[in-house]
Amino acid sequence: MGRHYLYPGTLFAHRDPHLVTTVLGSCVSVCLWDSSARVGGINHYLLPLWNGDGLPTPKYGNIAIAKLIEKVQALGAGSKLVAKVFGGASMWEKTDGLLAIGQRNIELAMELLDQHRIPVVGRDVGGPAGRKIIFHTGEGTVLLKRQRALGAGD
Repeated sequence: MGRHYLYPGTLFAHRDPHLVTTVLGSCVSVCLWDSSARVGGINHYLLPLWNGDGLPTPKYGNIAIAKLIEKVQALGAGSKLVAKVFGGASMWEKTDGLLAIGQRNIELAMELLDQHRIPVVGRDVGGPAGRKIIFHTGEGTVLLKRQRALGAGD
C-alpha cells in the first residue's frame, strides 16, 4: 500500500489505496470516499476563501474542496460519496474574533459539502488542540490522534 504525507495547501487522490498522513491546527482536512468505487481523497487547507488575488490554489478551502471533488469524481466516485471533516482548532486566536480562522474553515467545509449534497458522516473539529490524522483512501477510515492543547501543562 502506498503512503503519502499531505502538506498544508495540497490535496491527494489516487486510484490505488494509500495511507495519507497530515497534521492539523486551525487548518481543515476534508476526506472524501466512495464505497462503490472504493476511491478516496483528502485536502488540507489553511484559509477559508480565495479572494481573487494571486493563483487559486488548494491553500484556500473553496478551491481545495472543489478540486478534491473533481479529482475523486475523475477516479470514478459518484453518488455514494461521503465526507469526514477534521481540524479547525482555535490554537492561538480568540474564537469570537475576526481571526477565528479554525471556525471559519469548519463552517466553509460544512457549507460547501452541503451545497454539493455530500453527507458528512464523521467529524472531529474545533476545540483548542491540533490533530494528526491518517486517512486510508481505499477503505474510507481515519485514525485520529489529538495533540496536546497549548497551555495544557506548559
